[in-house]
Amino acid sequence: MHFRITSTQNPKVKSLLALEKPRERRKQQLFIIEGKKEISMAIEAGYKIGNLFFCDELIDVADIPAQLKDEKLLIPVSKEVFDKMAVREGTGGMIAVAEMRVHELNQIQLSKNPLILILEGVEKPGNLGAILRTADAAKVDAVIICDTQTDFYNPNVIRSSLGCVFTKQVAAATSEETIAWLRKNNIAIYCTYLQASQPYHTIDYQKPSAIVMGTEATGLTDVWVKQANANIIIPMLGKIDSMNVSTAAAVVVFEARRQRGFN
Repeated sequence: MHFRITSTQNPKVKSLLALEKPRERRKQQLFIIEGKKEISMAIEAGYKIGNLFFCDELIDVADIPAQLKDEKLLIPVSKEVFDKMAVREGTGGMIAVAEMRVHELNQIQLSKNPLILILEGVEKPGNLGAILRTADAAKVDAVIICDTQTDFYNPNVIRSSLGCVFTKQVAAATSEETIAWLRKNNIAIYCTYLQASQPYHTIDYQKPSAIVMGTEATGLTDVWVKQANANIIIPMLGKIDSMNVSTAAAVVVFEARRQRGFN
């Protein structure tokens, strides 16, 4: 085990803090995972863990999961140092550095009757995290983001997804690439759209289906609307005309699951 770190100026601490910046994550191909549960989920998903920092005032080394007890990787730190490193509360006294993965369409493994969730863009990391939680709960095959610069390893995505970014297949691609991939795999496209749309619950989602969500600010672009098998809408009974994108995604995805008998 490494010597206990008590200074926030320690090079290892500075190196970890640098990973809070997207450019540094891309450069080093490393990212931060906070929390015992999230770290364990990443390991179960096959992510390679590097250094594991733990606060010996918050967690006993005996309570660290067995798969993390590599003496070369364990680094004890003081509470002052840990508080400096932690982005959020409730981490359980553990922060890990892990290696990034490439997330491409051709890596997605489809079930016999796939259900895919697609976002044309992501405005807020918290929304992506919430959608990943929905995707995990509804057991969709994959979540695809049509923005090749999507940062799946933003700390807010990991935090708001409760680690579901590690449990689901995810990919980033352009809209054109994604549409071509869906057509190749005979997956129907259903776009949430405010104009000229069918009520979402009247659509048959029992065959291979992709549900496509736009951004809250601008909705979907014509690239998707013109390619859709059907454009769908969630009827609004109040004074507003739309929902938060993560809420809307949950409504439609669970209707698809209901039609499939929650199988």
